[in-house]
Amino acid sequence: MRDKGMDRWSTYEPFYVQLGDKRVADIVITNHAKIRYNDRIHKGDMEYDDIAAWLWECLKQDRIEPYYRNEQDVYLIDDDLVVVAEFNEIEGEYEITGNPLHKMVIVTFLGKMSETIELRDLKTYYSWLRHSRRMTLVKNSRKRK
Repeated sequence: MRDKGMDRWSTYEPFYVQLGDKRVADIVITNHAKIRYNDRIHKGDMEYDDIAAWLWECLKQDRIEPYYRNEQDVYLIDDDLVVVAEFNEIEGEYEITGNPLHKMVIVTFLGKMSETIELRDLKTYYSWLRHSRRMTLVKNSRKRK
């Protein structure tokens, strides 16, 4: 996903995009994220490269922002789409000033806030999810006895 294009003679564009304190030079889509994207976002069959290219454009256009100020793993695209991402340093690759470059690993696409109201407050949503799973486990354990 690296952009090494020339705008004018002997000038190269940077091949990373700044996202917070990270310098994203590569995007990796997990299998789970691809499945979620095709189920919840695109409603079709997009390939890894297509999703990564779309995300790269979103990064370059500054359309991705953190969901919470202090959170480093949940991001919003276009103030609607909720994405979970992890960042890993790319070994041996640094920008010109010596700062490490990062690989953005897309873990999953949670969905669109405009379609799933629960995503507007993720902390409440996750606590509800944990509680409902716990209650299901308790209920199932009662059935086994």
